[in-house]
Amino acid sequence: MTLRLSVLFCLLGFFVKGQPNQIRISQVSHQQSLKYWVLLHDKDPKALPALSSTSINQRKAQNLLIDDTDKPVSTNYLDQLKQAGVQPICQSRWLNAVSARLTTQQYAQVSKMPFVKAIQAIDPAIVIMSIGLPANPQLAPVMSQVEAPDFARAGLTGRFVNIGVIDAGFFGADSANALKHVFARKGVKQVRDYVNEKKTHNDLLHTLETNADFHGTEVLAAIAGNDPIENIQFGLATDATFYLARSDQGNREYRGEEDNWVAAMEWMDSLGVRLINTSLGYAKGMSNPKDNYEPGQMDGHTSLISQAAQIAADKKGILIIVSAGNEGEDRSWRIISTPADAQGVLAIGATNARLWNRIGYSSIGPESLPYLKPNVSCFSLYGTSLSAPVITGFAACVMQANPKLTNKEVMAIIEKSAHLYPYGNNYIGYGVPQASRAIALLHNQALPEMARSMKATGKTMILPVTTNELIVSVFHKKDATHVLQQEAVKINNGKLILRRSTDEKQTTVDLKKEVIEIIWD
Repeated sequence: MTLRLSVLFCLLGFFVKGQPNQIRISQVSHQQSLKYWVLLHDKDPKALPALSSTSINQRKAQNLLIDDTDKPVSTNYLDQLKQAGVQPICQSRWLNAVSARLTTQQYAQVSKMPFVKAIQAIDPAIVIMSIGLPANPQLAPVMSQVEAPDFARAGLTGRFVNIGVIDAGFFGADSANALKHVFARKGVKQVRDYVNEKKTHNDLLHTLETNADFHGTEVLAAIAGNDPIENIQFGLATDATFYLARSDQGNREYRGEEDNWVAAMEWMDSLGVRLINTSLGYAKGMSNPKDNYEPGQMDGHTSLISQAAQIAADKKGILIIVSAGNEGEDRSWRIISTPADAQGVLAIGATNARLWNRIGYSSIGPESLPYLKPNVSCFSLYGTSLSAPVITGFAACVMQANPKLTNKEVMAIIEKSAHLYPYGNNYIGYGVPQASRAIALLHNQALPEMARSMKATGKTMILPVTTNELIVSVFHKKDATHVLQQEAVKINNGKLILRRSTDEKQTTVDLKKEVIEIIWD
């Protein structure tokens, strides 16, 4: 057992003592090969939707059409591929595609088949969005930051809400003190392994193939964790129901595969799951450098995984909550990864604890996007992997309060509840969602006046402020949303001195309980 595993066990509250039969650590090998999406032209018009009755009823309730993207891939096309010696791995009804490993000869053969629309390389660089954990983590601050007690007083714990979690593995989840209450009430309904489909429910929880296999356990705890022994609440959705999918192999520097992710999404859709957390994302690192993404391609529609995420948001009524990424300090990248770039997903960044500004590693939104990314943020020392599930729990509480809300209505409530709204930026989005504001929005109550704007001239402004904070966060921006730099500014005698930067057009002053937008003439 590695040190990092011991750290995780300490965090989640379980230890394994002298019982090797309870944990099986298996050695796996991965033979490198080229993997592709084979995109197809059309479908069998007589095929029926591959949806459960629950999913169909939910679509009808949201006035969402059941269309060709709900029909399975043509069995005729599958048969022809198999006859050519091509073995499909995953099938995507949304993309009308199958994934397969192709030799050079097979690539040439398949590309000439009349029903094949295109062949596209699959990015093998899904990266788990977490960083190393210290031995004695304190996760309570994020619960205070998002006002968890307000949800608790309102009786909102995610009850009756189904949550899908797509991740790298859920090793030991049923043994963690923080998650025992979930398993005791049989809150995990189904588990599926897309890396190794022969694995059973028990195998997935108790077989450790790589160090990445506990990542999903961390994420699940950040959504629903509650440790009664230590009296620590890790997540908001303590009473939610879960469907778990392992999509990442994890033995190649914590990298996974996009076809597994899409297949997991479609499986959850077929079951009627409307809220999905994924703390995985694409940045760079393809095995064939010619297939690498460029930062400019983080545009919401270039990658197939973002196309699938947008289909889920627009046509399936699913709210997907995604880690923004941890490339904020990587000067060769810095921006969010895909599918966080898709407009319809809720991309989550990470803040510092004291000042609610961007923590260094948290990825920023590309300036080229016509919409704001990340959408919101919250505190996490350990990567955006653990900020995204906090907001997933937040979303579950909102959905419990009003199950009739659409995915886009839930997304809007979360954004409007955030402390910087409406003055969001590409560092932390609209800021940190607040439970008290979300509850008010759910009850159609007017929110207290927390945002105001004012004009300024010259290079310097002295701004009188009323706050208990000694130091506040200031965002210097080149326009309404794009940050030039963030700064921590000390308040002296109730006054804040703002110094305008070169090219600065707007400035956001974050007082936590109030946000002031300065517009420079």
